Amino acid sequence: MAAAQLYQRNWVLIRLPIAALAVSLMVLLWSRWLPMPPSEITLSAGRPDGVYYPYAQRYASKFAERGLTLRVLESDGAVQNLARLRGTAAPRADLAFIQGGIGYPGVLRETGDRVLTLARVDIEPLWIFSRVPGLDSLQQLQGLRVSLGGRGSGTRRLAEALLEQVRLTPKDLQDSALAGVVAAQALRQGTLDAMVLVSAPQSPVISTLLHAPGVHLVQLRSSAALTERLPYLATRLLPQGALDPAGVVPARDATVLVTTSSLVARADLDPAVQRLATEVAREVHGGGGLFHRAGEFPSMRSIEYPGSAEARRTLAHGLPWLEQQLPFWWAQVAWRLLVICLPVALAAFWLARIVPAYLRWLVESRVARWYGELMYIEDDLKKDTVTGLDVTRYRARLDDIEKRMTTFVTPAYLMPRWFTLRKHIEFVRASLYRQWGR
Repeated sequence: MAAAQLYQRNWVLIRLPIAALAVSLMVLLWSRWLPMPPSEITLSAGRPDGVYYPYAQRYASKFAERGLTLRVLESDGAVQNLARLRGTAAPRADLAFIQGGIGYPGVLRETGDRVLTLARVDIEPLWIFSRVPGLDSLQQLQGLRVSLGGRGSGTRRLAEALLEQVRLTPKDLQDSALAGVVAAQALRQGTLDAMVLVSAPQSPVISTLLHAPGVHLVQLRSSAALTERLPYLATRLLPQGALDPAGVVPARDATVLVTTSSLVARADLDPAVQRLATEVAREVHGGGGLFHRAGEFPSMRSIEYPGSAEARRTLAHGLPWLEQQLPFWWAQVAWRLLVICLPVALAAFWLARIVPAYLRWLVESRVARWYGELMYIEDDLKKDTVTGLDVTRYRARLDDIEKRMTTFVTPAYLMPRWFTLRKHIEFVRASLYRQWGR
């Protein structure tokens, strides 16, 4: 009997295969359904002389404290950062800083949602510096030697959008290929007439230009109209002396256009890394700045790309309890032990108990049925109506029970009942012989 044979060797034929299957299932789920996060993450930042790059270095330090390596990539700016996130430029990045306006009115609508916003992290002013006295409108840039930013930068994208509002293109200017520190040096030396850049006030380039002789900060007359046409821009007041400990720069209150920058991730980045990056953003950008109060950033307000659900939960409620109590890697291991190994182990444990118990019930029920048949024959023999034909039938049934018992693989604990059943069969057969002869 198959059930009896299986039960006889249940450790080898049942419990060991169940254990092997459980371990295989754990490995499969661990590797395919919930793999461990990568140990190295790539962040595409910006130019070393910009503000993104120092932020990225602080991120790398925070990630290192949690046991992850954050590799910081230099880039020409936000446009290249976005291309790296979307996989259209090498090397591919996992995280990047993206300037506001790059995704407006919807860069991703053309290619599908390949990136997610983790948080808005900072406010960045739009600076226009010029050596031309009285310059206060974009139209006056026509024909001048102007740096609009690097070819892959968000500054150039924004500068082109601004020029478009006054029906100008880079071809209407003497568009310089210089950018960053090199462009600032050219402006100071007089080989450039104007320079457009998007950067934080603490950027070394901004500090250099604000103190450069003959270079002044341009205030656009039509800034309010520009914010109406380009909703990702806003105006902020730059107070007199706000950028200089001596209180002389700027020399008077100025109105500047600002945009926001965001921390953006690949859509398929591990959820645990998304949570960690959001928490690091809170630590790095949670303080106040020249144009915002403490606690205003990071946030998920007015984002241009789809928002990460993990980032929203982290900003609202903090990290999950396990990730608060344990180091990052131990928290990931503990979580997988809880959601993969523990349920599978419990299921395997109960299966290893239930299957042998079911087989034992099958085996015992077979012996019990034989006992039932024997008792039925004994009851019939007590009746006066038993005929010779009935006796023949009973003998055949007794022979059949014995035949089935000979092929029955009897577990050791059932051997006493098995021998007792054989004796009872012999007793009933002897009773038949005594009453009806052979």
